[in-house]
Amino acid sequence: MPEVTAYAESKGVDVMLWVIWHTLEKQWNEAFDLFEKWGIKGIKVDFMNRDDQMMVQFYEAVAQKAAEKKMVVDFHGAYKPCGLRRKYPNVLTREGLIEFEYNGWTNQDDPVHHNLLPYIRMFPGPMDYIPATMRNSTKENFRPIGDYPMGQGTRAHAMALFVILNSPMTMLPDSPSDYYHEKECTDFLTKIPVEWDETRLLKGKIAEYTVLARRSGNEWFIGAITNWDERSLDLETSFLEPGKYRLEAIEDGINAGKRAEDYRKIETQFQAGDVLKLKLASGGGWVARITPVR
Repeated sequence: MPEVTAYAESKGVDVMLWVIWHTLEKQWNEAFDLFEKWGIKGIKVDFMNRDDQMMVQFYEAVAQKAAEKKMVVDFHGAYKPCGLRRKYPNVLTREGLIEFEYNGWTNQDDPVHHNLLPYIRMFPGPMDYIPATMRNSTKENFRPIGDYPMGQGTRAHAMALFVILNSPMTMLPDSPSDYYHEKECTDFLTKIPVEWDETRLLKGKIAEYTVLARRSGNEWFIGAITNWDERSLDLETSFLEPGKYRLEAIEDGINAGKRAEDYRKIETQFQAGDVLKLKLASGGGWVARITPVR
């Protein structure tokens, strides 16, 4: 591990460890002291899967101990948020939802579910959903595959989730080779922040569709998703400051309803107040980066 952390530091990368909660509990002080010695900056604690009194106390103990060691925390296999990160801001995010990995054994993580999360689960706090898979599927073609799960919905839908679903620390679900292979999409994802100055729900209906805008500095990012229904939406841009803007977007390709990986990248310019026309395929989406033209 010292070799790994030293190499990561030379590349400007911090290292987090994925740990099993019971193993951590049994070696409490020794584990945290060793992590600190190695230069670990955070831990992802997993497999708790309960919310009894003892486990609630364990969460707070982890948050406090990690804060003392100047480490961040992600609770996976977690119960729903309860305000812990207000007291311990080093707790960045937690699971507490049906998320991408469920595609390995069930069809519950579908575009209908995606259009429930912003209105229900996201209210109490960030969620470790693991968005932006490059393995995309239509409703008809989806199959749960444990060791190689696919996501339900189009490529543009999957990428829009990276904007819509809030988490200050976000993991990608696929193998690195999948993202190397999809360079255009990966390059777009690297431009999306994970911390925001402003958030606006532009339009939406629970379980049906969502259009959410987030601002970081002078840049806006917008994600739009639909359930399994095809949908055309008019996107008002009057929320922007007056002026001219550059738009870079990933949208559903012409064949996305049959081949979910099909997408189209567009670049254009528009004036604040213009209406943008969005056409979403079944399980489709649209994601955009908007920057002012100087």
